[in-house]
Amino acid sequence: MSDDSLSEDWGILKSWLPSDLDTLAVQQGFFRRARGLQDAERWLRLILMHVAGGLSLKQTSVRAQELGLASVSSVALFKRLRHAERWLGALTAHLLSTQRRLMSQQVWPWKGPLRVIDATEIHEPGDTGSEWRLHYSLRLPEMVCDHYELTDTGAGEKLGRFSFAPQEIVLVDRGYSHRAGVAHVLKAGAHVIVRWNPAVFPLMSPEGRPFLVLPKVRALKVGQVAQWAVRFEWAGRSHRLRLCARKKGRLAAEQARRKALRKAQQNGTTAGPLSLELSQYVLVLTSVPSSVMLAAAVLELYRCRWQVELAFKRLKSSLGMGHVPKSQDHSARGWMQAKILHSLLVERTLMEARFFSPWGDAR
Repeated sequence: MSDDSLSEDWGILKSWLPSDLDTLAVQQGFFRRARGLQDAERWLRLILMHVAGGLSLKQTSVRAQELGLASVSSVALFKRLRHAERWLGALTAHLLSTQRRLMSQQVWPWKGPLRVIDATEIHEPGDTGSEWRLHYSLRLPEMVCDHYELTDTGAGEKLGRFSFAPQEIVLVDRGYSHRAGVAHVLKAGAHVIVRWNPAVFPLMSPEGRPFLVLPKVRALKVGQVAQWAVRFEWAGRSHRLRLCARKKGRLAAEQARRKALRKAQQNGTTAGPLSLELSQYVLVLTSVPSSVMLAAAVLELYRCRWQVELAFKRLKSSLGMGHVPKSQDHSARGWMQAKILHSLLVERTLMEARFFSPWGDAR
């Protein structure tokens, strides 16, 4: 009796993918020669057995033979994986498009959707392994991916690599605290909530004078929230923001101070007095009007950014995304693309889980 976990549920997973997998595989260069196994659906199941199931290439080949799924060698599977990136990317785009339509049916208390953006590094084990950076966008409250991009590690965290829609709220950490990126978001008519990095993001008062933050925040007590109108200039344009602040408790402030000192030591620099004193506060810039969201709500919403960290943890731990067990760029990209497709299938399954019948038949 077959114990293939995909045998009964594969029909559900397949229903979320394009209807003609073979045509798409030809269009995206997955099938280059009219020989060997020419069944895109079977190849996809083999790739998912290898990447999502954690089987080696040889184990996948043996398992497929035992299940009567396909008779292919581990070498053939490896070669197919090398040419799978574009095809798997097209399948991922299809899933993302469907999930965007599903998300449009969700109810969110703000006028527009909320996106959390971050990046993480992925590397192959060993000193000479391939290294990549995954730029990732999660949409809340649905907790599904709506954009990703794989680059080398030299590509920085930039909001300019994303596209935004009017009235979106974009939630990012200090690594995206750059005037060019924030101006890019505002130009699209979206709103931003970003942890402020005063070292690279100079602010001015509404009257055009340099904004001196220390005299403002020193008046705060632990747990107290305050806000100030500020603006910044970029590419000849002036943009208005709010700076929202909250003073941390003693333990949290001490932890932040130690973290700042440790990070400066790792970077071979010295933490300045300004950065050390400001580590006592949570400082967040936003373009969302105060009539829509009070300062306390902005700071609470910023805490949602940790959801993207949980998503990365799921990719790098639960789904084994932290290491790329391939020695060539083409196969590494194909493997990572399959991992992203896997994660989206998991997210789609979670979205649809409430419709599954307990006895396992169609919804």
